[in-house]
Amino acid sequence: MSKPPLPLTGSCRCGATVIEASAAPVLTAACHCRGCQKMTASAFSLTAMFPSAAFRVVQGDPVPGGAKGEELTHFCCPECLSWMFTRITGFDDFVNVRPVMFEDSSWFTPFIETWTATRLPSVSVAVEHSYDAFPPMEEFGALLEAYAAQG
Repeated sequence: MSKPPLPLTGSCRCGATVIEASAAPVLTAACHCRGCQKMTASAFSLTAMFPSAAFRVVQGDPVPGGAKGEELTHFCCPECLSWMFTRITGFDDFVNVRPVMFEDSSWFTPFIETWTATRLPSVSVAVEHSYDAFPPMEEFGALLEAYAAQG
């Protein structure tokens, strides 16, 4: 795992919405759930989980898109509708950002993969930990520590 160059800056596809992260992510993942497959029109989505205090929208006013409701809200650029980040209810201290939105995403490597129960058969992702669904809450702290120990 390489360290990202901070601050990380990036934008949506059209450039109308600009984001910034001033701290390194605390966990990275690939999600194979059917929702992520449909949101990305691909085999999985990529996520970098940042402390909320280290993430900000520099320009633009992202709008809810895709899945929205009591459990989570996906935020998209209102102009091009690029899915940029997700806030999960009850995890207010973190924000899940699509790492490919950053100008430099060469540092990104997924540490865990989730929802392998719905992974497409032809897909494999090199990760440290795999889960049929989401990791059990009791393992979350250990995952954060293991990710941080990698540098």
